[in-house]
Amino acid sequence: MLVLKDIHKVYGKDSKRVEALKGISLEIGQGEIFGVIGFSGAGKSTLIRCVNLLERPTSGEVFIDGVNLQHLTASQLRKERKKIGMIFQQFNLLNAKTVFKNVAMPLIIDGRPKEEIEKRVNALLSFVGLSDKAKQYPDQLSGGQKQRVGIARALATDPHILLCDEATSALDPDTTQSILALLKKVRDELGITILMITHEMNVIRDICDKVAVIDGGVIVEQGSVLDVFSEPQQEITKNFVRTIINDAIPPTIKALIKEKHQENDSMYLYRVLFKGQSTHLPLLSTIAKRFPIDVNVIHGTITELQGIPFGHLIIEFQGEPSAIEQVLSYIRQQEVTVREVDIHGA
Repeated sequence: MLVLKDIHKVYGKDSKRVEALKGISLEIGQGEIFGVIGFSGAGKSTLIRCVNLLERPTSGEVFIDGVNLQHLTASQLRKERKKIGMIFQQFNLLNAKTVFKNVAMPLIIDGRPKEEIEKRVNALLSFVGLSDKAKQYPDQLSGGQKQRVGIARALATDPHILLCDEATSALDPDTTQSILALLKKVRDELGITILMITHEMNVIRDICDKVAVIDGGVIVEQGSVLDVFSEPQQEITKNFVRTIINDAIPPTIKALIKEKHQENDSMYLYRVLFKGQSTHLPLLSTIAKRFPIDVNVIHGTITELQGIPFGHLIIEFQGEPSAIEQVLSYIRQQEVTVREVDIHGA
């Protein structure tokens, strides 16, 4: 388990003082894939470097499996860091060394026996799908293959935690998906906890169990991926989510809605959110049959988050206010979220 308690990081002094992190607290459970997302300069990379004390927090505490890293001696910290693997955006491979030697490097530095190193490296190369590349050099590899080498190297010392600093940002979409699949394999088969630092919301959607949004050195929102994607609270989170799930009403439809409302004041607009089993309900069909109102779907999307279906609809209801209230009550009884949309602000 990884626990961060009230982490602050300050650079410089007086007029040049910059507070990069302002009281970050996170708790990441064993075997979780936890994502931290934010724009450039939000404090993401500083945060991940504080986890293994490559950057020492100005204040606050970092616990790995209950051990407070700040309380360790230099030799104890070196030993504890073996529990923390790290992969990077630009791979950070040694171009003068073969793939085998790149993966073996942490074990060589640790003074492991030659036979152990050979067995361990060959097993890791097989695990990441690069057994046939052992004698090649990084310049002979594709970007995805280089990142696989980076992952194998990070796993060499049997870490409990894997830190991923923008690990897919330099890769094309197809290669990104293959690397994310490999990281899921790392978690599922090896039980390793993964902390993902990224600015790509699709990475959060496709691999993470939980997510925290960082802005200006502060965690502004966090929770399960399903909860944060389906009902984002902060504007920055809504902007990130819209890169994956566009819940904004198109401008031409907005104009038509406003024009119709001027002609018909019995028109009401609602945002309806479906999760899990509720996505299978014939909700709109039942409403149209049971209540004296007209139903019109204005806009909507259906997707899947962590294997759970999620739907978002903008629906127009036309009818008497009493009938609309009955409809809203019925929808909520089905454990479906419904909120009124301001037609003028739509």
